[in-house]
Amino acid sequence: MESFIVQGGKPLKGEIEVRGAKNAAMPILAATLLTKEPSIIDNLPLIEDVRRFLEIIESLGCKVEWLGKRKVKITPQNLNLKNLNQSLVKKLRASVLLIAPLLHRFKKFKLAQPGGCLIGVRSIDSHLDAILQLGVKVRKTPTYFYYNGSNIYSDEIILNEFSVTATENILMLASLIPGKTRLKIGALEPHVEDLVVFLKKMGAKIKVISPHIYEITGKKKLSGASHKVIPDPIEAGTFMILAAVLRGRILIKNIRLDHLDLVIKKLKEIGVRMNIRSQSNKTQFNVLILPSYNLKGFKIQTQPYPGIPTDLQSPFGILATQANGTSIIFDTMFDGRLKYIDELIKMGANAIIADPHRALITGPTPLYAQNVNSLDIRSGISLLIAALLAKGKTVIKEAYQIDRGYEAIDERLIKLGADIKRKV
Repeated sequence: MESFIVQGGKPLKGEIEVRGAKNAAMPILAATLLTKEPSIIDNLPLIEDVRRFLEIIESLGCKVEWLGKRKVKITPQNLNLKNLNQSLVKKLRASVLLIAPLLHRFKKFKLAQPGGCLIGVRSIDSHLDAILQLGVKVRKTPTYFYYNGSNIYSDEIILNEFSVTATENILMLASLIPGKTRLKIGALEPHVEDLVVFLKKMGAKIKVISPHIYEITGKKKLSGASHKVIPDPIEAGTFMILAAVLRGRILIKNIRLDHLDLVIKKLKEIGVRMNIRSQSNKTQFNVLILPSYNLKGFKIQTQPYPGIPTDLQSPFGILATQANGTSIIFDTMFDGRLKYIDELIKMGANAIIADPHRALITGPTPLYAQNVNSLDIRSGISLLIAALLAKGKTVIKEAYQIDRGYEAIDERLIKLGADIKRKV
């Protein structure tokens, strides 16, 4: 496995662009399989998870043509289950998004149990519960789920939690089921909204009739469409925190502020100085983070959108090490997302994991170089931020975890002045 070798303590400055949203790209790529017509998807992030997902749909017989660096044409006319790469399905959590399109294209199929980040209990029970409410039959074995959508129908669905990917699966599935399907307890994250925009371009009829309630009127068929993926709000938030932690003067380009309202409010309350500049298209902004020296301790609690996203919890944890006083980190969603704090303590952080969901971090404290592990995408990028701050040479193992969610992160940070080398 590759590692990042980071020589910390270097001042950073310059500009960095936010790439396309990982969590929007995956369901949108899955949705292209709902039709036999070609679709064009632009602004894809060039990350490992997107590459692996494209490999999976290619193994189904889908034709994938690159029209530009981040622009791809998907032609899913001749799909076949025979060569489906189940070993990749097993490794990629996002493969769960194939359930809906494959139910429409094949009715009966099997999928390996999906993998992904080790951030606690992540069963697909919410997905199974939701599709069972629409008449899908599911049989589980130790290694596979067997799906049968021969007698599918529209109905009212109540999700048992605000599951983003379960919401996305139902939006895709219901778009081709005759009649009206009402989905309650649906997630409203920006990447769900982006999927809805794409599905509507394909011809789907979807309404948000009240907060967290969708109404989907099924169509007989959907068409191919062209779409540009939204900028990644998680990457944008990560870069803002990185700049604040390192007290750099960094301009972060291509941010949708409306996707980060509470994150930006919280950063300002903590004492992060920023100037916001609009772009010509009026929907995206550039944010200049200025050196901030009087950061205050804080409390964050992750929540479904529009709350603080769980994917930004660990970067906030790094920020807490440099803030004055004791900060409280409360991740309400996953019971394994605080494991990065053990790595942070090795680097000198004054932190206590109170229980699987809560941690106390007291600062400011200097951080020191150590050998640490990238446990998942978000803890990996957070430990990279810590390494950039720490004195000495830090080795971050399993760089692949970071590559799964952040495009060429070493090359982009080197342009800001970081000292990072990739070691095979």
